[in-house]
Amino acid sequence: MSEHEYDVVVIGAGPVGENAAGYAAAAGLSAALVEDELIGGECSYWACIPSKALLRTPQAVADARRLPGVTAEFDPAAVLERRTYFTGNWDDSGQEEWARGAGVVVLRGRGRLTGERQVQVTGHDGALTPVTARRAVVLATGSVPVTPTVRGLDSVPFWGSRGATSAKEIPDRLGVLGGGVVGCELALAFARLGSRVTLFQHGPRVLPNAEPVASERVADGLREAGVDLRTGTGLDSVEPAGRGSGPGTDAVRLHGGGDVVEVDRLLVVTGRRPASGDLGLDSVGVRTTDRGAVPVDDSGLVEGGGDWLYAVGDVNGRAPLTHQGKYQARIAAHAIAARAGGRPLDAGPWGEDAATADHAAVPQVVFTDPEVAWVGRTADAARAAGLPVRVIDMEIAVAGSSLTADGWSGRVVAVVDTEREVLAGLTFVGPGVADLLHAATVAVVGEVPLRRLWHAVPAFPTVSEVWLRLLEAYRAG
Repeated sequence: MSEHEYDVVVIGAGPVGENAAGYAAAAGLSAALVEDELIGGECSYWACIPSKALLRTPQAVADARRLPGVTAEFDPAAVLERRTYFTGNWDDSGQEEWARGAGVVVLRGRGRLTGERQVQVTGHDGALTPVTARRAVVLATGSVPVTPTVRGLDSVPFWGSRGATSAKEIPDRLGVLGGGVVGCELALAFARLGSRVTLFQHGPRVLPNAEPVASERVADGLREAGVDLRTGTGLDSVEPAGRGSGPGTDAVRLHGGGDVVEVDRLLVVTGRRPASGDLGLDSVGVRTTDRGAVPVDDSGLVEGGGDWLYAVGDVNGRAPLTHQGKYQARIAAHAIAARAGGRPLDAGPWGEDAATADHAAVPQVVFTDPEVAWVGRTADAARAAGLPVRVIDMEIAVAGSSLTADGWSGRVVAVVDTEREVLAGLTFVGPGVADLLHAATVAVVGEVPLRRLWHAVPAFPTVSEVWLRLLEAYRAG
């Protein structure tokens, strides 16, 4: 091989790209990672990891206070320090060391397709490096924020999620535009860290893709934490309002729903789109969807991209979550190795070379208070898919939940495919319910018959006893 020729070239070195390159190298293929920013990507430095670090300490204190005889406090500055620790102070040397240890070459710069199996890397100094992929190019470029059209937004400073998760100070007054997962999590985090938070959500409820009961309970939890939640209210316009009340802040005046709110920081989190721009897709005849997603088959192979171009993670638009992107990367790397070795693909339902779980068995957690954890289809989505469904909607009221905390409250919504008597989807809402999710994921992905789940006995006294209550309710008709 020449100095810049590898079996697999991965553009984008977030967790998804790292998985693709790492699994390819483990399969005996030479692999290179191309990255223009930090190895480890959005999740490691500006999203999943720092946001959960900001949420965890205040949540632990809130949980402790729900037990009699416990008093607890926390230091917001210590929370920021712990967040910084988990991001490595935005230094990716540890990730680069991992890549070397895994046998993966790191190429710093922006990668772009220039033809079949050809990638050009533009370095930070402007130098151009041509790179050849003998077997495959994998696109793992993630997603980028969508900036809404709000009059005056271009005239004021505002945070995206990166600004919020890397904040050095807690603003006295924070405005949040967007009531999706990121908006709800960060609104809660900053409210508990000491900000007076006002959240504007254009639609009628937060978490619009979740079960309605989940939206309702999260909204109640945000209000309980002190968030001024304004649903059905977007922002009509924004404008500068002089100096803010905190150091180095410029106040912003928000106009929405006939009211005016002044904040020291504005956080705009109204969704993301696939980062497919300027990848040179036109050079190989590939077109994206209207939302910019790169369409792929279940092995990650790009539609219309021949037998060498793959796209995994947010950029393909299938299931924009870190864990699902890593899953797709493992599938794609295995498929690349199989094709390179002339082996037939195991691409049938639940085969090792097919990311079939992305169709209707995607798990997700929202780390609010209460938490929301769900997998598979909601009731509305199941009906829209034409499934014959029965919905079991009940309180989580078992010995384990009562012992966990005074006043513990939760709810579960189970969507049953009555024709096959398997779970099509399951949603939990309540403190700490993320720990219930993987069992639900196994049941949904494995399409485990309810009559068989009857023999999976939950331990006493745990919150998992809710499984028994669900099955009892289903049997009772």
